[in-house]
Amino acid sequence: MRLTPVLPILLGACVAGPAPLDLAPALLAAHAAERAAVGLPPLRWDPALAADAGRWARSLARTGRLAHEPGLAEGENLWAGTRGAFTPAQMAAVWAAEGKAWRAGARDLARTGHYTQMVWRGTTGLGCALASGAATDVLVCRYSPPGNIAGQSPF
Repeated sequence: MRLTPVLPILLGACVAGPAPLDLAPALLAAHAAERAAVGLPPLRWDPALAADAGRWARSLARTGRLAHEPGLAEGENLWAGTRGAFTPAQMAAVWAAEGKAWRAGARDLARTGHYTQMVWRGTTGLGCALASGAATDVLVCRYSPPGNIAGQSPF
C-alpha cells in the first residue's frame, strides 16, 4: 500500500468528535520511535495543543483546503488522506519517512520539515487531532516549543 498523503480535500460534511482512543498513544509512539533513533526523549501529550489542533483540523476539513494556520506560535504538521483508510501510525509514518532525505547542515524544509519537527531537540509537547470531511481525514499535530528554527540543528 502506498502511503501518499492526498493534498486536495473534498468539500463535505465535517465530522469531529473526541479523538479516537488510539490517536494520542499511536502518535506519541510514532514520535518517540523517531526521537529515540536520534537519542532524544519522548514528547509529552499536551491537551491544550490537542484542542488547538482540533479546532484547526475541523476548519481544514470544513473548508476543503490544507494550509498551515497563519500566525501560529506553535510548530505544526499537517496530513490529509482518504477517509478511514489510514491509521494514525501510518499518517505519522509519512512525516517520519522524510528522515531518509535529511542531511546535517542542509536546510530543506520542503523535503524534511515534517520529520525535523518530529525530532526537534527543544520540542517537549505534542497535541494532535483528526477531523473528517466527506471523503478525507485531516490530521493536525501541534508542537511546543516549535522547531525548524533557522540556523539550528534539529538534534
